[in-house]
Amino acid sequence: QVQLVDSGGELVQAGDLLRLSCIAPGRTASAYAMAWFRQTPGKKREFVVSIGGSGGSVDYSEAVKGRFTAYRDADKNTAYLRMSGLKPEDTAVYYCAARRYVTTSRSVAEYDYWGQGTQVTVSS
Repeated sequence: QVQLVDSGGELVQAGDLLRLSCIAPGRTASAYAMAWFRQTPGKKREFVVSIGGSGGSVDYSEAVKGRFTAYRDADKNTAYLRMSGLKPEDTAVYYCAARRYVTTSRSVAEYDYWGQGTQVTVSS
């Protein structure tokens, strides 16, 4: 069982920068692809970005491409999501996830482990 701990969400203003973290303690990070999804009340969980096991392959949704940067630190078993140019429509609970394969995926169903979520609120 992999326990993910995501953190870093807070209330910020439009245009601000924020970095989320996702720690998978006690696990070899390179064995898992990791991802970030987000969800607002009443809506399905939305794909944001997926990072391959090596960290070399990164797939961004069109909504965040060019503004968000995902990367991972294998030594710390941690994945990061650096968010710049934040917009009010980025407001959501952000979840990190991991799957037992090294390849990226955009599908919620293909992820085996989830963090508890961290709230990001962007005011206009």
